[in-house]
Amino acid sequence: MRDAGDACALFATLVREREEVAAFAYLDSAGRLLGLRHARSGARDMLDIPVRDVAADALAFDAAAVVMAHNHPSGDPTPSAADREATRQLARALGALGVRLLDHLVLSERGLTSFRALGLL
Repeated sequence: MRDAGDACALFATLVREREEVAAFAYLDSAGRLLGLRHARSGARDMLDIPVRDVAADALAFDAAAVVMAHNHPSGDPTPSAADREATRQLARALGALGVRLLDHLVLSERGLTSFRALGLL
């Protein structure tokens, strides 16, 4: 994955989901995609990020980095307070394993928000 455009293309299908869905791209040290996993919330306005599963997958893929994305079916790509806290928790957990959380993208019909661009990562 070379840049934000690659990440957006990879996660573009999330915009069409009617419930919140998270996707995690696992990358090697050169930014090559090793694997991709999805986590469904079952809810339209809430997502519980499976930190343990993401960490386990990062180890299984021997990933150097992770890019996370999730959708907001409401159409507003503004990260919620819960999104920000979950991202902090995930970044800490991955960091303890030597894996970097490169970005967390929030996608919606009205655009996308990058945690990295906002200075939140």
